[in-house]
Amino acid sequence: MPLTELLQWLCLIPVIGGSVYGLLCVPAALRFCRRKGRDGSGAGSPFPGGVWPQVTVLKPVYGLEKNLQENLRSICLQDYPDYQVVFSAQRQDDPAIPLLQEIQREFGAARVTVVVKNIQAGMNGKVNNLMGGLTEAKHEILVISDSDILLKADYLKTVVAPLADPAVGAVNPLFKAIRADRWYEKLELLSMNADFIPSAVFAHMTGAADFCMGQSIAMRRETLEAIGGLESLGEYLVEDYEIGRRIRRSGKKMAILPYFIEAVVDLKSVSQWWSHQVYWDQNTRVARPGGFFATVLTRSVPFALLYAILRLGDPIGVGVFAVAFSVRHITVAAILGAFRDREGVRNLGLLPLRDLLGLVSWALAFTQRTVIWRGAEFVLTRNGRLIPREARS
Repeated sequence: MPLTELLQWLCLIPVIGGSVYGLLCVPAALRFCRRKGRDGSGAGSPFPGGVWPQVTVLKPVYGLEKNLQENLRSICLQDYPDYQVVFSAQRQDDPAIPLLQEIQREFGAARVTVVVKNIQAGMNGKVNNLMGGLTEAKHEILVISDSDILLKADYLKTVVAPLADPAVGAVNPLFKAIRADRWYEKLELLSMNADFIPSAVFAHMTGAADFCMGQSIAMRRETLEAIGGLESLGEYLVEDYEIGRRIRRSGKKMAILPYFIEAVVDLKSVSQWWSHQVYWDQNTRVARPGGFFATVLTRSVPFALLYAILRLGDPIGVGVFAVAFSVRHITVAAILGAFRDREGVRNLGLLPLRDLLGLVSWALAFTQRTVIWRGAEFVLTRNGRLIPREARS
């Protein structure tokens, strides 16, 4: 068989696989979203006596991000009777500190605590930051919530309610990216909303894999201590996956909610976007190497384009590309509709570019062993640990 013909047949594998996978993701997303209401908090507290437990929310902050004030105020405006918010930073000169203090004055020291501590448990800056915040946490129920998350008033009740079940070790809502202004921010939005989240939902609904997303995690303090505490996570790139893995290994379960929090996209340049894209793929490869490798079989549009090129643009090649292109857009539009993601639907015109560049970042995640994180460069080991590049050289 000539090489060109062999390549054509090989291209058809991900074309067909990706199209079928996209079609299967649609009912999975619809079933998942229909669970809303059965997994939510409801009108009252499911805890003994109908009383909501006291909660500490840990909000690690690093610099001035887009929409930061609105994001942080949203956690202080929760429809929840008694909770503490801990904003933590690591440097005294962090430009976000005056804003944190302003929010503390607005809502009072009884509601908001500001912590600035430089704790170094490992290379993971978020874990180090969280450890500083944890020193001032007052309550048994802990909620970790990233600083780029914009929250609705029912968030705390929704994520805390499943912890009334002693078998639940941690609670995870989903997230969707919002407020993408620049073209590369819109590509980032599509990477999250049209690719990563649908694949996570499909894996969860089919039982193929489970996950833990670090944007928002609710758990008991005793559960965190039982899995080794924050200090044991300091060397891991994907600390959220490690939390989920340890909780499941302990015999408790992850509660995955059909509830979407919103992550504000904030990328300052094309290079920052690209570094983050590769970093995110490296995250996924470390967390699920086998599953991540298999995702190449779902990338229908890039391989349909290659198939058409190999056939020199004849009617069959163009027809295959047209079908793959149409199936990809129709299925993604249906999924985004289920997620009520109007912003994602408006940006579907960028999906082919996102898919092409996504294949490149996928390949780099296998070949590139360094990780750019917050301007610093680290070497990524096989078990997901981070080593400063200077220490390795």
